[in-house]
Amino acid sequence: MAKPKKKSSKSKKQSQSETSQLSLKEQLAQKRQANIAKKEFTSLLTAASFGGVFFGILLFFVGGIKVAVPGVLAIIILALSYKYPRQALFAFMIYVPFGGTITYYLGNSPVLQLAKDAFYVPALIGLWQSCRKQGLPFIIPQAIKTPMLILLGFCLLTLVFVNGGQQFNPPSVGPLQKAPEEFPIGLGILGLKVFLGYLPLIACAYYLIRNKKDFLLLSRLQVVLTLICCVLGVIQYLLLLTGVCQGTRGFEGDSLFRATLEARCYFGGSLLYSPEEGVIRLPGTFVAPWQWAWFLISSTFFTFATGFTDPSIFWRLIGLGSLASVFINAVISGQRIALALVPTCFVALLFLTGQIANLKRFIPIGIGLAIILGIAMVTNPTVVQERTESFTSRWEASPPQDFIIQQFGDNLKNVGPLGNGLGRATNSARSMGSTKLIETYYPKVMYEVGIVGVLGFLGLVTALTTSAFKTYRSIKNRNLRSHAAALWVFVLFISYNTYYYPLDVDPVAVYYWFYAGVLFKLPLIDKQEKESSEAQQTVKKKRPL
Repeated sequence: MAKPKKKSSKSKKQSQSETSQLSLKEQLAQKRQANIAKKEFTSLLTAASFGGVFFGILLFFVGGIKVAVPGVLAIIILALSYKYPRQALFAFMIYVPFGGTITYYLGNSPVLQLAKDAFYVPALIGLWQSCRKQGLPFIIPQAIKTPMLILLGFCLLTLVFVNGGQQFNPPSVGPLQKAPEEFPIGLGILGLKVFLGYLPLIACAYYLIRNKKDFLLLSRLQVVLTLICCVLGVIQYLLLLTGVCQGTRGFEGDSLFRATLEARCYFGGSLLYSPEEGVIRLPGTFVAPWQWAWFLISSTFFTFATGFTDPSIFWRLIGLGSLASVFINAVISGQRIALALVPTCFVALLFLTGQIANLKRFIPIGIGLAIILGIAMVTNPTVVQERTESFTSRWEASPPQDFIIQQFGDNLKNVGPLGNGLGRATNSARSMGSTKLIETYYPKVMYEVGIVGVLGFLGLVTALTTSAFKTYRSIKNRNLRSHAAALWVFVLFISYNTYYYPLDVDPVAVYYWFYAGVLFKLPLIDKQEKESSEAQQTVKKKRPL
């Protein structure tokens, strides 16, 4: 009996030495790969820097330092984003909530308005090429492929026949009138980019997330970004409240009631702060106040998901703290729509995700949020009263449903079969030609691409929403399922919302498509977690006592 024991001990030693040798080889291979990656990064950065500086010198002679610096940065970012698409997409998501602040700190150049696309477009190209090489589908989910192609076909018809007709056969003007300087084709291209340009983010998000670790990193990053932005929003309010920033106090006439860039207070862009008139519209970290409002509304979904479903209690607390900061900013920002929709979305999420039934988790969270909001309301009673009165007075003066119906009626009269041209109601494309301000989304789409285009877009978002619902229902893991439910409710809400046009601008124009892609990846993560747990159970069963 003694001899077999010696053999077994020897075999154990041999296996341990083989394992150590293999691990050493693996370590050396990892070091070689790291060195190669470091050399590639250094050479790429050097080449991009030289190219950027050369290009920047040319731009300096054309437009000065304000044009040269963004040009140099753009060359470097474009090169790095193409080479490292995953890192570029993370940088893209970090940049979005701070884009307004960065733009105005660097001089408000028109180039800076498109700065985030320097991360997005090269990463998109690199990802598309990678999918082609590996034979992976780029349109995700496949259910949206047909309605997407149909809508794209309608848009191209509008671009060719309507925008093209305006370009090559402009309307005649009177003998003493000057023809407007326009570029309708460019207007249409920009309008199409705003309309469907971020739809590929679905695929970007899907391939960005490889496993549960990546998913948790992204969800936690979003919560941290929201918390930072909300803290800056509170600081902005306190700076205005204490008089460090004057806002629109002291302005005259209509200027007392209009957000303006002249009243900018350290973060973000245009703001309105005339407390003596009872009007406040803060932009937070964004360009305009209403973008801040929609950031707060959309952040309700993401902070709720992390606060209720993250496996770490630390990150659940961070998520709930971020959710509380969203509530606070909804009150102090002066945005009526945020004040109405943030608590409404929170209550809807409680029921639609099933968290209302999870009493062990819901009751402590509900009490905590109630205490935080109660303290905020008690310490700022006049602010709460002003916001409530402003909301009720606006609702009575112009109910949202009446406003939407009016917008449909006004624009239905002046719409041709293919619409009036892409970009004709897109504010961000106004540099290319005259645009019309339409404050509700589906009337705006109808004005640009006609009734058929609206039906095409409804078909696309319906296919996306239906696929998102089926995806969320297929997930078995409780936490992942609840997180997916929150994302599905967000997709559902934005798909059919027509009040204002959040899908046209940051951040909803990005978050809507991106987090739809995150949702579609969750079943695969669920499957990975199930296989991992089954493998662990198998190992435990085989392990000798």
